[in-house]
Amino acid sequence: MQNSLFNVVSEGVTTNDYYTPKWLFDSMGLEFDIDVAAPVQGIPWIPAKRWFSQADDGLAQDWGGALVWMNPPFSHATPWARKFIDNNNGVALLPGSRSHWFNEMWNVADAIVNTPPVFKFEHKGGGQKTISFQTFLFALGEPATAALHRLNVGRVR
Repeated sequence: MQNSLFNVVSEGVTTNDYYTPKWLFDSMGLEFDIDVAAPVQGIPWIPAKRWFSQADDGLAQDWGGALVWMNPPFSHATPWARKFIDNNNGVALLPGSRSHWFNEMWNVADAIVNTPPVFKFEHKGGGQKTISFQTFLFALGEPATAALHRLNVGRVR
């Protein structure tokens, strides 16, 4: 069974379009090899050498152990979390969940930090929006772990 991101590529804004704010990347001070779950046009403030869009289907691509940034569709986080764990190198922004993948991520992450209680995501058309649940940053690998320690958003586990 293929784990595709979407059956149809959407070029418009969807309910999964919550873009990580620029200040977070500025604070981490890290350049990623790949943004694995980007919108079709990419996001200009994410410091990644390249990205996989919906059309590329990041789940179907070989990440090859690259240093990845991952803010996947929260409505379909399970295969993304598992692929991130298998890749074992990068930073992932994921929602809190009572699922198996969340427990697995919590147990294997080299560093974890919760985002601020009122974490504002960027909107494609401009402006910001919040979501109704807590999100976390998970790091796997030394460069990603060091990046989370540079953040000033709370205690890093």
